[in-house]
Amino acid sequence: MRILVVEDDPALSRQLAQAIGDAGYAVDSAGDGQDGWFRGDDESQPYDAVVLDLGLPLMDGLTVLKKWRAAGRVMPVLILTARDNWHEKVAGIDAGADDYLTKPFHMEELLARLRALIRRAGGHASPQLTCGSVTLDTCNGRVTVDGQALALTSHEFRVLSYLMHHQGELVSRSDLIEHIYAQDFDRDSNTVEVFIARLRKKLPAGAIETVRGLGYRMVRPQ
Repeated sequence: MRILVVEDDPALSRQLAQAIGDAGYAVDSAGDGQDGWFRGDDESQPYDAVVLDLGLPLMDGLTVLKKWRAAGRVMPVLILTARDNWHEKVAGIDAGADDYLTKPFHMEELLARLRALIRRAGGHASPQLTCGSVTLDTCNGRVTVDGQALALTSHEFRVLSYLMHHQGELVSRSDLIEHIYAQDFDRDSNTVEVFIARLRKKLPAGAIETVRGLGYRMVRPQ
């Protein structure tokens, strides 16, 4: 899953990128509102969620959010607000934010809120995603098959996580590339096929279906 962090405090931005990346997400960062709006408005590289500070230079976060929503961008947005600034929270929710967090905050809470936003966007209420005998726990990043834990690399986990969040849907190779790599990462489309092949060796037969020329689909094996 791919996350955009729009935060002008360099230290906090680095901390957010580190924590979100360590949690298994691909992360892009923007240090001002103008850059954040531009990245989030790019339809060719959609984000699964955005962490958006409201007090940004060049373009404030509320304006960024309003422009995204006016343009039809529907990715979940978690806004960061100053302590006790309740009118910012109300304005952010009215502008289309999905959740908010008040600074200072615990990183664990931010990660939990992000997981919840991504689950809800995919139509999942439970923190555990299940497809047949495969279960992915979004809280601890643990994958099991029939209760037995699987050892996955970070990129294998990202591919499986995206397919599990969109199980039953056709996912193109380009979609996977966009959502498992950060924007500045050297992307090689052939590696996706390698990750899929590795996952197939670890998952039940038929769990990942190939639709020739179109992409992949996570299905419940018959």
